[in-house]
Amino acid sequence: MKTIPIKRTKHRLLPDARRVLAKPYVPGEEVLLAGTSRAHLLMARILAIPDAQVEELNADTLRRFENRHHGFRSILERQFDLVAHYIPSDARVSDERRLLIGSYFTHEYAVEAAALFNPSIVLAPDQRGVAKGCKRIVLSLRAVGEGHLSSIEFRSGQLDAHGGMTLDPVGTHLIGGQRTAPRHFEKALFSAKLVELGGLNELASSVLARLGDKFTPDELETSLVALEEHGPPHAIWFETVKIIRVLASSNYVTTFPKDSELSERVIFPAGPNETRGMEDARFVRFTAADGDVTYYATYTAYDGFEILPQLIETEDFATFTISTLNGEAAQNKGMALFPRPIDGKYVMLSRRDRENLHLSTSTDVHHWNEVHELYRPQNPWELLQIGNCGSPIETEAGWLVLTHGVGPMRRYAIGALLLDLENPRRVIGYLSKPLIEPDEDEREGYVPNVLYTCGAIVHADQLIVPYGFSDAGIAVAQVALSELLEGLLASQQPKASRARPVA
Repeated sequence: MKTIPIKRTKHRLLPDARRVLAKPYVPGEEVLLAGTSRAHLLMARILAIPDAQVEELNADTLRRFENRHHGFRSILERQFDLVAHYIPSDARVSDERRLLIGSYFTHEYAVEAAALFNPSIVLAPDQRGVAKGCKRIVLSLRAVGEGHLSSIEFRSGQLDAHGGMTLDPVGTHLIGGQRTAPRHFEKALFSAKLVELGGLNELASSVLARLGDKFTPDELETSLVALEEHGPPHAIWFETVKIIRVLASSNYVTTFPKDSELSERVIFPAGPNETRGMEDARFVRFTAADGDVTYYATYTAYDGFEILPQLIETEDFATFTISTLNGEAAQNKGMALFPRPIDGKYVMLSRRDRENLHLSTSTDVHHWNEVHELYRPQNPWELLQIGNCGSPIETEAGWLVLTHGVGPMRRYAIGALLLDLENPRRVIGYLSKPLIEPDEDEREGYVPNVLYTCGAIVHADQLIVPYGFSDAGIAVAQVALSELLEGLLASQQPKASRARPVA
């Protein structure tokens, strides 16, 4: 195979422990005395602080932290609202003491102190005022902080007429989004996910029977309360009600202030299935048949025990709708949506069995059952497992798919496949050797010997690949698209491209 030249740019994005988010902090809920938790004890201590000292403590906190956070007082007031139920009902709390309580139940979290890696890249929604031949871009990044907790960050920038990339300066303050419930649930999708979770039984069916084909979170809660008050004993309905509430709270909306910088926004885990992180978001600019554009991202929700693929939807990168994915094909990591429908259907890459590439189709972006095997590892550098490196890129020659392969010593490298434009189940080319692999400056880090990307972009005949190296940082490589396609088309068709549908 002819070697395809790779150009590494000078871009480097490295973890910065100074980028901190003010987020809720509630001491462990373990009971220390009969009926008393640590949070209750802390609240009692705060309420016992003399009034004269409250103002002094607030002044010290504001002096130390107010310039580090956008709207710091409002943050403390919101944190107070979250813990106000620990206050005795007969206690009177002044505005100053509310602020103090909020500060005791808040902490700074350095979102990228441990690692920053696995980026994706898409064209920005707003291209107004850009010079001819240039494009604005958005990068998503996986940031990891204390406790290996992953969140999603962003950067913005421009591509020039020759494919060169310039990144904008990062904002000065990190901002967490405001979480709200979705406007409604669809009963069919909600029921399907309950089946997958093992929670659709006679009791759950009775809850759903009181609801319409579409129902609001309040209507669902009313139906759950009816079961609790008029149904069988607590021990019988408890687990069913718990599963339903967990599923409902896994679907939510996160909104950021319109006047905040994109690089200041952090999508921090907020659902019960992602309490230990939101991993490897693969963003894609999706254009529907009618021309409407929506940005989707699949990511892996992790609760410390199990993984769950979920979906992000946005039009402006200020309001994000988070929802669960359903179906047989939505059971593992590494789902990546094609950027447009094919034959009237959504198409998704996946890795259903943890080792091989699969391709799924659906008429509903939230539900995925039809799945076919696409490609099996067959080269030494990918024998352990193979997966996609983001959404396919449409070219005149076919759908360009970047892959990651894992070989000896658990070494990750980036390769490429080419799929037929009309029938993406057919692999028409593949690289027998890695396209990009760790060099000596990229093999050391939090997770050594790993190169990985969650999405690339084509501009000015250049394939631009931002990638994470060894979970230590992010670099950028450029490849001449014409040379890459020539190499892919010169390759032989792999046997796995003719695989039969998965039963």
